Amino acid sequence: MTIKKLILTILTIVAIAFISFSLISSVTQPQIQSRLELYQTNLLLHAAEWEPEDLDSTNFNLASQALIGNDSYQAGLIQYKNARDSAQKQLEKQENKLQILPLEEQISAQKQQLNDNINQLKNLINEFDISIGILQVEKNQINEARQSWQNLTDSETANQSLGETAKVLAEIWGRPAKILPNAEFLIQQNLDGWFRYRALKELYKLQERQEALAELENQEQEIAKQSVLKLAIVAGVPGMGLVFGVGLLIFLGVQWLISGKESLLLKNADLPWKVSWDGETILQVFVVGFFLVGQIMIPLGLEIFKSFTNVQPAMMGVRVQAGYILGTYILFSLGGFLVLYLSLKSFFPLPEGWFKFDLRGGWFFWGLGGYFVALPMVILISLINQQLWQGQGGSNPILPIALNGQDGLALTLFFVTASIAAPVFEEVMFRGFLLPSLTKYMPIWGAIVASGFLFAMAHLNISEVLPLAVLGIILGVVYTRSRNLLSSMFLHSLWNSGTLLSLYILGSGNS
Repeated sequence: MTIKKLILTILTIVAIAFISFSLISSVTQPQIQSRLELYQTNLLLHAAEWEPEDLDSTNFNLASQALIGNDSYQAGLIQYKNARDSAQKQLEKQENKLQILPLEEQISAQKQQLNDNINQLKNLINEFDISIGILQVEKNQINEARQSWQNLTDSETANQSLGETAKVLAEIWGRPAKILPNAEFLIQQNLDGWFRYRALKELYKLQERQEALAELENQEQEIAKQSVLKLAIVAGVPGMGLVFGVGLLIFLGVQWLISGKESLLLKNADLPWKVSWDGETILQVFVVGFFLVGQIMIPLGLEIFKSFTNVQPAMMGVRVQAGYILGTYILFSLGGFLVLYLSLKSFFPLPEGWFKFDLRGGWFFWGLGGYFVALPMVILISLINQQLWQGQGGSNPILPIALNGQDGLALTLFFVTASIAAPVFEEVMFRGFLLPSLTKYMPIWGAIVASGFLFAMAHLNISEVLPLAVLGIILGVVYTRSRNLLSSMFLHSLWNSGTLLSLYILGSGNS
């Protein structure tokens, strides 16, 4: 064995261990999907408050029922109770882990991490209890609401402000009602969105502050009107795409049954690539380019830079974070492309069909059609996945920052990262290089599936493996049928752009 092969073997083992450890570690991390569902519920509650004066009431009621539903309070109550149950299960798991922690690890970073997770989950459950109580009030479940708030005030929580807020709410909706000191301040500080509005509305009624109440209701009407539009975009547009995607899947299935090998699904299915290199080159590109450069060298270099300059992007606002993420990804991409180029340089000129970019042809329609097909399939897998992971399993670290970053410049930087840089780099690496290279050892369909799963695991979050694998497989089908990287890049960009737009809209609805 040569020195090069020995080093590559060692790096491969380390890379596999690193990826496995990252996936296992992500099991206890929260999914962003759970937070998105609650944000959408908040939009729904806002939208239910809209009372337009210039629309026909019959048409409005029909439209609102279709978009909002008949009972938004009940829908919200179910959503928040499910979120609380999920958090409670995770709390019990973390507490059990702490109890069985070996004696020699009782004073360790692991114990500190478990304690931090437990405190965060307790705090989250307390926040859910406050929200559940307000929704129960709307359902005229006053006793249940008071019990929800009593659960919070009796709990052991470091956040005493939440306990005081629960007492304020219990007295506002008490029999008789009572206003505690600092009631308005505590509501403003600890409640968000519709829940803040509903508590302030009740408080202003008790205080007989008619002017403040009128101003609050006018503000809520404006927010409600915007929420209807945001719901139409977040739920309505994907809903129409979902219907179109199902129709397209049915069309493709019927065409396959009728036309067989001449169908779009089987176009180019047997057209091979000529692969001049072996598995060692494939490993070299991904182990060195993806792992060594992307996970060790660049992060280590950035940490050294931050230690010398004392620059901490995470503490410097969302614009700096967005710029830092884009810069990091560009460095990562350039490093990966450099390793790819050096690995394939000895095989130049490459055979025809490699890394093909063709502005002619049907790349636009392949990409757009692939996007519509991906919608129902990924959504279905995601629904199953949610039941499997119960709100845990981790998410892309960019997503929470984008969700909370209501800033135009930051959004633009996130868009460049997610919708331009990521599709270009990942499609060149996974569809342009990996997928065709794997056809040397397996049929095209096997290479599509294998590259799709490797694409999913490279994102290092275990809850995202199944949905991203399905997306990766669809990207592979689109690329192998079109034989044009622009088609899969376009599909990838559409998917990431849709995700980013939803994050921005949902985040703005909660601010």
